[in-house]
Amino acid sequence: MGLDIVVAFFILGAVAQLAKAELSLPQSLYQSLVIFLLLAIGLKGGIALSEHVNAALLVKSAAVLAFGFILPLIAFPLLRSFGHLPRLDAATIAAHYGSVSVATYAVAVAFLDSQGIEYEPYFPLFVALLEAPAIAVGLWLASRKGEKTDGKAIAKEMLLNQGMVLLLGGILIGWWGGERAERIMPFFGELFHGVLALFLLAMGQKAAQRWRELGANASFLASFGVAMPLIGAVLGTALAMLLGLSHGGMVLLATLGASASYIAVPAALSAALPKADLGPAITASLGVTFPFNVLVGIPLYSALISHFVL
Repeated sequence: MGLDIVVAFFILGAVAQLAKAELSLPQSLYQSLVIFLLLAIGLKGGIALSEHVNAALLVKSAAVLAFGFILPLIAFPLLRSFGHLPRLDAATIAAHYGSVSVATYAVAVAFLDSQGIEYEPYFPLFVALLEAPAIAVGLWLASRKGEKTDGKAIAKEMLLNQGMVLLLGGILIGWWGGERAERIMPFFGELFHGVLALFLLAMGQKAAQRWRELGANASFLASFGVAMPLIGAVLGTALAMLLGLSHGGMVLLATLGASASYIAVPAALSAALPKADLGPAITASLGVTFPFNVLVGIPLYSALISHFVL
């Protein structure tokens, strides 16, 4: 399977940054691209959800939610045992790797579309469900060390951060609107891949910037940033098989298990744990795991699933 065309924009951004080329996207444009992608994913999932709400979906949603609690509990002992990281640092990194990256999910969707592989259209619901559990687990792991947390700040950042509001808002509007929402999908649907390409151009620059910030634990963070996604992908694939998901559904759940947050979780933890150093977690998730998934992981997960599972 060849490299998807939108991924080429990520490479362009990274190369331009490393070469110190005069290329910069305005922050306002970057924020606009984020808003567009979140709403587009949410709307598409909401429209599908209006046609697929049943008891089986509730069971699948509960299983995916449990998956979100399990991932950081796997990451934490690995960080403590092999990385010898302080408890607070291990808890914050575990929270990042237990949550998900909407951008990585968007790339996986673009990949499946380019390959003509079908998937369950209500998957954005699972993306939303996987945002919060890891934050709760990370804070619980940190609080066992005696770190004080602000309950109101935690609740606000978990439920009212930009990603959650726009993604859930899009899902609800799509679900409520049903067929009526199709009138706005030419904008949110046909422009999706072009907007994703621009977003990945900016992400390539941000990832290249982070490569210089790996610091003293560079070798471990780089290793963990690849190993943990592989573990998450295997577990996500196993769960998808148990839930009877399609080929595309397996790839998407593997990708969600392999991804790591670099937006929602840092916002929540910075409000709840002001003493925590989030630099290593953001650097590993954005500088190592995101590029790995975009360039190698997603095609790899799909190929392995096709070869060993289907």
